[in-house]
Amino acid sequence: MTELAHAARRTVESQPGEALARIRLAFLYRWRHGRWPDLDRPRRFTEWVQWRKLHDRCPNRARLTDKGHSKRVAADILGSAMVVPTLWAGYTLPAEPRWPMPFIVKANHGCGQFIVVRDRADWRRARVKAPRWVASRYGAALCEWHYAAATPGLIVEPYVGDPNALPVDFKIYVFGGRAEMVQVHEGRGRHHRWSQFDRNWQLLSRLHSVHGKPATLDTMIAASERLGAGHDFLRVDFYEKEGRPLFGEFCLFPGSGLDPFDPVGLDDELGWHWSAQSNPRLVQGRDWTPPSLY
Repeated sequence: MTELAHAARRTVESQPGEALARIRLAFLYRWRHGRWPDLDRPRRFTEWVQWRKLHDRCPNRARLTDKGHSKRVAADILGSAMVVPTLWAGYTLPAEPRWPMPFIVKANHGCGQFIVVRDRADWRRARVKAPRWVASRYGAALCEWHYAAATPGLIVEPYVGDPNALPVDFKIYVFGGRAEMVQVHEGRGRHHRWSQFDRNWQLLSRLHSVHGKPATLDTMIAASERLGAGHDFLRVDFYEKEGRPLFGEFCLFPGSGLDPFDPVGLDDELGWHWSAQSNPRLVQGRDWTPPSLY
């Protein structure tokens, strides 16, 4: 065994948590992006997401993975009228639904764990799946330790949007309190597609979504900037219902930093904005300006 191999082994044995996380994230990143990440001096947005997993130990930011807590934070800043209401919160769903259908059941402490309840069959599915969500601990597989700060549990919300389709989602990328990108998601669950726009609704990616500019875009951007102030990066998610925006949740790890951008230059541009907030020296020291997207 070479001296380098011995040193690597000593590192893993002395700091098993962080060292193994670094190895895991590096190989996952290589698999998804076809290149190795720089985990110590990140430049691209997707690299910064990995950096956050390893180095961001801010407890207040970690608590934003808790959906109930996040909604209370947003309500304190924006007012409750701009937040999707919570119909119920707890650990065990009641035997019978107490709310008019459709409604949505979500895990309070995870991502992608939800069921839209439109009929009794959906309710039965929710009753089967919900205990598994509560018993699980989300985030460990991709080293997203922040989810450990969320309280395991369930929330029920009124359904927002067309009862026959999941609502259009407006995900706003905010860096240091300034919104730089709006990602529009539609057709989730069927033909999921999304497009990216800048804060002025200029297209940044190929046009996949068919939803037009939201009527409340300016209000969403202003609200997202209030919510994102004091953080190097937050994604702030909104819906639009009956001419008003509704805050849904925060996101600390979009795509876990493993989803490639199209165009790839968007990864560099968003990374530049994060670099400017988290470590200005990385920008100033390289005489670096935001790169061209294409």
